[in-house]
Amino acid sequence: MKVIRVKDAQEGGKKAFELIKDGMANGAKVLGLATGSTPETLYQEMTASDLDFSDMTSVNLDEYVGLGGDDVQSYRYFMNDRLFNKKPFKETFVPNGKAEDLAAEAKHYDQIIAEHPIDIQILGIGRNGHIGFNEPGTSFSETTHEVELTESTIEANKRNFDKVEDVPTRAMSMGIGSIMPSKEIILMAFGEDKADAIKGMIEGPVTEEMPASVLQKHSNVTVIIDEAAASKLQK
Repeated sequence: MKVIRVKDAQEGGKKAFELIKDGMANGAKVLGLATGSTPETLYQEMTASDLDFSDMTSVNLDEYVGLGGDDVQSYRYFMNDRLFNKKPFKETFVPNGKAEDLAAEAKHYDQIIAEHPIDIQILGIGRNGHIGFNEPGTSFSETTHEVELTESTIEANKRNFDKVEDVPTRAMSMGIGSIMPSKEIILMAFGEDKADAIKGMIEGPVTEEMPASVLQKHSNVTVIIDEAAASKLQK
């Protein structure tokens, strides 16, 4: 696990973009993408660049259950607004949060991932150590699945809604078993509120109670963090 310390999220976005640019130069064709505030500086770098993504495929981590792609709070809308409308990709996949049969949608999404193996996966990390929406206690072998969001995750996500009651309580998410086969993983984290999770991920035991700790077992992980997020690391 390689750790890159940066001064702020803006520099972190630039570092992550450099890694994606290098990966594409070396043949990467499929990006696993994330939503939320953490990767926004990366997407700013991507849209401002002259890099051509028209031959690239993206596979997103997750989507809220019950929200369609035209809902401004959906992750499909977020990705279109922040990236895809500005930098067209060949294909873009996001789980269907409006699917009538969520179990069937999970299997369908696993098939999409199988047909488009992820070269570079972008991750953020939750305060409780979740990656994607894989909350503490999620099996490391789990693939795409429906998730009941924890209170801490709902609380963290309420900043994007008018009131906490509006935050969806369920999501569709790639599982850890879907994420780990990615050839390369880039995890970004900024701010003091991520310090405990970063410490647990890097220096703690590998345990399903700290989902991100499984990344210790991956052969090609780069962690991009600012000093606040790194503040509790011993090494």
